[in-house]
Amino acid sequence: MTRGHSYTWSMYMAHAKMFSPNYPERYVRLGSHEIDYEYNEGALYLYPQEQLKDYPQKLTDRLIQFAETHPDRTFAAKRDNQGQWIRLSYAEVAQRAWHIAQALYQRDLSEDRPLIILSGNDLEHLVLSMAAMFAGVPFSAISPSYSLISQDFGKLKHIIEVLTPGMVYAADGQLFARAIQSCVADDIEVVTNSGLVGDQPCTSFQTLLDTPIGDIQAHYATLDEHTIAKFLFTSGSTKMPKAVPTTHLMLCVNQQMLLQTFPEFADEPPILLDWLSWHHTFGGSHNVGIALYNGGTIYIDDGKPVAGKFDETIRNLKEISPTVYFNVPKGWEELTIALENDKALRDSFYAKVKILFFAGAALSNAAWERLDRIAQQHCGESIRIMSGLGMTETAPSCAFTTGPQVMAGFIGYPAPGCTVKLVPTGDKLEFCVKGKHVMKGYWRLNDDQQSTVFDEKGFYHTGDAVRLVDDKDPRQGLMYDGRLAEDFKLNTGTFVNVGTLRNTALLMGNQLIQEVAITGSNLASIGFLIFPKLDACAEIAHLNSKSVAPEKILSHAKVRDWFQQFLKQYNQNATGSSNRVNKLYLMVEPPQLDAGEVTDKGNLNQANIIKRRHDLITELYDEDISHPLIVRI
Repeated sequence: MTRGHSYTWSMYMAHAKMFSPNYPERYVRLGSHEIDYEYNEGALYLYPQEQLKDYPQKLTDRLIQFAETHPDRTFAAKRDNQGQWIRLSYAEVAQRAWHIAQALYQRDLSEDRPLIILSGNDLEHLVLSMAAMFAGVPFSAISPSYSLISQDFGKLKHIIEVLTPGMVYAADGQLFARAIQSCVADDIEVVTNSGLVGDQPCTSFQTLLDTPIGDIQAHYATLDEHTIAKFLFTSGSTKMPKAVPTTHLMLCVNQQMLLQTFPEFADEPPILLDWLSWHHTFGGSHNVGIALYNGGTIYIDDGKPVAGKFDETIRNLKEISPTVYFNVPKGWEELTIALENDKALRDSFYAKVKILFFAGAALSNAAWERLDRIAQQHCGESIRIMSGLGMTETAPSCAFTTGPQVMAGFIGYPAPGCTVKLVPTGDKLEFCVKGKHVMKGYWRLNDDQQSTVFDEKGFYHTGDAVRLVDDKDPRQGLMYDGRLAEDFKLNTGTFVNVGTLRNTALLMGNQLIQEVAITGSNLASIGFLIFPKLDACAEIAHLNSKSVAPEKILSHAKVRDWFQQFLKQYNQNATGSSNRVNKLYLMVEPPQLDAGEVTDKGNLNQANIIKRRHDLITELYDEDISHPLIVRI
């Protein structure tokens, strides 16, 4: 769904058959994948044949609708501190949101003084976001890592400077106190659900909730589809995060695109169990939107696919059977292992699910094959594994894998309402899009910075590259082909496709490799900076990762031998200097958020890693230097 990685063409074809179901596929109704196309002025245009159908004026019109037609149906639920599910019905969310909306409307809040939400996914966050949309006050959910992990609060300070908020909310004032006191001016109202922010006066969430309803519903009726519903920030993978004004029009159009892509949602209101963060477009716009737009239910999962937190996801999945399940590849890999070993989990997970959906990166071949095999063995049928392509600037969806093709790297076809333009850029095709779901421009970015975002026909330049499944027949759909900005040339002038190299490494080295950065710009050859899976490396070395230093684990002979074999295997299909890699450096220090090496959702910033670790790269390319963390062949 969101930007992912690319694959080599040989891998596309090698695994296309592997991922084709050998068992009957569990029935799921999908939208049309038929497209028309034309070549014009050197570009290729793709048009979905299915037209976009009617959609509501504002996303929260759906909340009002379902509060009337299905008042008692659970909209959202989350466990309390005792582990019990606290459920809010559509009627309860709407009623609470109207009270808070009145409170927001009575304050001097607007698109120039919006609401910022610092804390993560919870029921108060959901109600507050619905209230803000009722009040016509844009809200912006900010990554908690900018407040709780960052030491210099650089990105948070930047965001506050860009948005100039009139109100800041944090669920726990004490937890977010240092960030608020460091970044939020004294004249900005701070709201907390619990806890104090030092000695600073705060408004309680309950105070907003106790506000009597007055003229807010009449005010809501005056808002139109062009009202900004929220500001979402880009991940900041290349520069500081940019603010994307996301209107009700963008959200409603995108949800209608999703409904026509997955008409199954109209047959059965979707049930989601979801951990994905609401400050990102995948979790906050795509997934919450799917539940709301279709009268479904979202269970907020406090688990995550990281050490120490995934057990909570397993616990939740044993109680809640989703009809559609969304996750990032790391989450799918962890879930696959758990499904293999836990029959109770399999019974619950496969009870109702019809669609498995991944986004954010590429699902490895091994994980995909294992996931498909588990479903076949447990259910006697395959479950449709789907993906696509989207981004924050497009609210987010653009393309989906709705057709008969089932293979790694396939992103499918443009959704109804989205026109795709493929523009030759070097030896690649840039994926450009146009539609009502696309932003008009970044918030408070000057004209010079905006000038390259759209072309003369209004198409948004995504910076993503794609390729055709069949060069002679665009109707066969699209494959993802990496990010244009990451690619570089060796000092011989040889062009290097970073996305392809990275994904080949991740696919082949999935056992021990968490991430990899590609080196070699203006140098003679390609190298890898490997960010390893430390626990897996420790297991190979028969060491305890909790008591043994990372450097000792990574320099162990068995780990070095594994990576030597990895390089040899990697180069078996190398055709020349553009894809041959004979050196790697094992990174003891993981990518650093404050240094801009990684975004809060885990995406590497290739350029910043290369810049910050320049001295290590110099060592890697100096053949006279021998280091226990450097592996060469």
